[in-house]
Amino acid sequence: MDNLNNQTTRESNLPRVVFLSIVAALGGFLFGFDSGVINGTVDALQDAFDSDAIGTGFNVASMLLGCAAGAFFAGNLADKFGRKHVLVVAALAFIISAWGSGISASSTQFVFFRILGGLAVGAASILSPAYIGEIAPAHIRGRLISLQQLAIVLGLFFAFFSNYNLALTAGGASEILWWGFDAWRWMFWMELIPATIFFVCLLFIPESPRYLVAANKPGKAINVLASITNLDIARKQVEDIKATVFRERKPRLSDIINDKTKNIHPIVWVGIGIAALQQFTGINVVFYYGSVLWQAAGFTEADALLTNVISGSVNIAFTFLAIYLVDRVGRKPLLMIGALGQAVMLGLLAIIFAVGAEDAAQGIEMGGTSGIMALLAANLYIAFFAFTWGPIMWVMLGEMFSNKFRGAALAVAGLTQWLSNFLITITFPVLLASIGLGVSYGIYAAFGIVAFVFVRRTVTETKGKTLEQISLDQE
Repeated sequence: MDNLNNQTTRESNLPRVVFLSIVAALGGFLFGFDSGVINGTVDALQDAFDSDAIGTGFNVASMLLGCAAGAFFAGNLADKFGRKHVLVVAALAFIISAWGSGISASSTQFVFFRILGGLAVGAASILSPAYIGEIAPAHIRGRLISLQQLAIVLGLFFAFFSNYNLALTAGGASEILWWGFDAWRWMFWMELIPATIFFVCLLFIPESPRYLVAANKPGKAINVLASITNLDIARKQVEDIKATVFRERKPRLSDIINDKTKNIHPIVWVGIGIAALQQFTGINVVFYYGSVLWQAAGFTEADALLTNVISGSVNIAFTFLAIYLVDRVGRKPLLMIGALGQAVMLGLLAIIFAVGAEDAAQGIEMGGTSGIMALLAANLYIAFFAFTWGPIMWVMLGEMFSNKFRGAALAVAGLTQWLSNFLITITFPVLLASIGLGVSYGIYAAFGIVAFVFVRRTVTETKGKTLEQISLDQE
């Protein structure tokens, strides 16, 4: 298999592989845009729907319930109907959600359309990296799966950039913009553009060869792989894949349980841990509540939205660093570096907000120096996340599980990731109002230490291995 891996490396049709990976990663762009667009609309939604702090938290976090369900069901649906077909349905859901969120006249309507969008985000969050992992050569698989995270942060950036410009043009997110509609409604409608592009592009990509083999369609799998390498290598790869999938039946959720031990495969627990810890270090508190946070720190609404654009730029720049490092340094070292780096930066933020803030339980008022220090620490925190846990978690989830139970394991890990995201997001407004930002960030910093210990003890390096080699290691 090592000889085949080396030959595949030499003869890969890289332009086509990159094209297919970019199309799949558009799902990540919509994931990021849909997650980030809420950032500039929080106060406007509270005014429009007359909601309290808990209601506002649920408006923001409601999408995450859909994400959890979408991630959980998408893996099994993709095993039954194919990765491509489920992604096409997700693209349609993105379109409907973007339109519906903008026309909503009540919290109930808004939550419905946000949950629909969440279903799409959840599906794309696990199927896009899985699809890329299943068509990418081993020597560049980490970099190509990292395109998913690059797309996510680009989506976040363009959501922040769009929100900033729309609010600036209208004079505020709650102000009337074009054709009598509030600016915050246009913030959601802007997603219609990338969602439509994603839908159209998906029509031109093939199905995953691993799925085709599992679905007893080896001829089609050979054709897909031949378009990426050549016919001889494609035939050999299909034979390798056959040895690591269930051909006598469709994969099912119960495959995560080892037939011999009757316990869940240990690697699934590792995936669950990585998925949860990525969220428990608090990254989406920064992204979802960024404008509220910086306004609380003394910035105007316009400056707070601009600060989000700056943070998005940092996120993008350091994600490129991850793409450069992931197949050189490896997954495990980057996760360990990121866990400690995030913990240190969050610890600094906790101290800054605890010492520099006045009346933190009611609202944060900070001087210029403290505000700038907080901004620098927050962006360094984002930098550590962007070249480590941001992309590397998706790389690991896309490649670490056996072919025999990848869909089922992704379902469980994806469910864990989004439920953790929901828990962090919906509890943050309560923590901010009760114990203040300093203590809240201290809690998230502690999880960074936990993440370091967890990775050091449980994660096995997958750099340079084919998916079939990784699968056989788990036999």
